[in-house]
Amino acid sequence: MASHRARRVPAEMVARRRWVSWAPDKRPVMPGGLPASSTDPGTWVSWDGVRSLGRRGFVLGGGIGCIDLDGCLDEAGRLDPVVAHLVPAGTYVEVSPSGRGLHVWGWLPEGRGRRFRVGGVGVEVYSAGRYVTVTGRRWNGAPLVLADLRPVVAGL
Repeated sequence: MASHRARRVPAEMVARRRWVSWAPDKRPVMPGGLPASSTDPGTWVSWDGVRSLGRRGFVLGGGIGCIDLDGCLDEAGRLDPVVAHLVPAGTYVEVSPSGRGLHVWGWLPEGRGRRFRVGGVGVEVYSAGRYVTVTGRRWNGAPLVLADLRPVVAGL
């Protein structure tokens, strides 16, 4: 049975064995502390292996991707309007560990990652070969479902 914490992460992610933990320097690690790899499924665990941990990460791929927006929130938690078009309604969005960024989760075909800036905001789009931290801190009432992010990233 899924714990209360599982309800803070979309079921589509909870159901996949693509979970790792992470060290203070953000290296991916297995729950016991041994190194993990974003490209070696043998180092990933199920949600049950990380749900009680304070540091959880999800390995992208299998159709699930993420738009990582660094420095897009001000001290009051307001979104920089220059990147509002990258945060669609209808998909899971959470506040990053720093409290100043957002992770926009959704469906994306596996492809090459991209990094760039929009105004003063760092933007990264990944759908394979990376992991992203998972806080479970939903932003602005975001739903606990994944939506298609292809229209969002198509114009980038």
